[in-house]
Amino acid sequence: MHVHFVLRSRNEKTGPIPVSTTSSDTCPESCPLRGSGCYAESGPLAMHWQKVSAGTRGDSWIEFCRRIAALPAGQLWRHNQAGDLPGRGDTIDVWALGALVKANASRRGFTYTHKPISNRANRAAIARANKAGLTVNLSANSPAHADSLLAAGIGPVVTVLPADVDGAKTPVLTSPAGNKIPVCPATYRDDVTCKSCQLCARPQRKSIVGFPAHGSGKHKASAIASAG
Repeated sequence: MHVHFVLRSRNEKTGPIPVSTTSSDTCPESCPLRGSGCYAESGPLAMHWQKVSAGTRGDSWIEFCRRIAALPAGQLWRHNQAGDLPGRGDTIDVWALGALVKANASRRGFTYTHKPISNRANRAAIARANKAGLTVNLSANSPAHADSLLAAGIGPVVTVLPADVDGAKTPVLTSPAGNKIPVCPATYRDDVTCKSCQLCARPQRKSIVGFPAHGSGKHKASAIASAG
């Protein structure tokens, strides 16, 4: 497991905040977007991610945690513009996640995970992280899937949406269970970034943040999101 970390991202969607990228071996085999619509598997991010995954760019997990602990108190930062929580495949490395949670104390880290919560240890680790201040959003494959993840009550939830969803026309959708799904404003407004929005960094929110499928694999991701 290798991690690349920058203090000021050049990613237009995140804005100039600290951002990490973790090697692809952390991505769960159970994720239906893996090799079938994942936005990080194409474009400039994919080339960067490949170098991190090969170990030619980035640092060890321990060094990464040291760098997080050195951030100013209250600093907003995004973990994983690509990659998932520590641990190979479907299983979370509880010790490694615990080290990151400790390093993040007094800071405002947020991230996303496709690690399955059917695994009891995963579920407990994610819940502990959210309670301790590292916001871990559960990543759903569709609005219906998002409803089930939200009902688990262990953390906030985001979901993939069909590619034809236009947040400028319909900024808030409703899930099958009646939950509100605000469309990520950075996907349709040039003046909004993660730095200015910060919705995904709110661990107690009840709304499900939606991300329309994008990237070269958006049609595959859109099909998954539409299938429910």
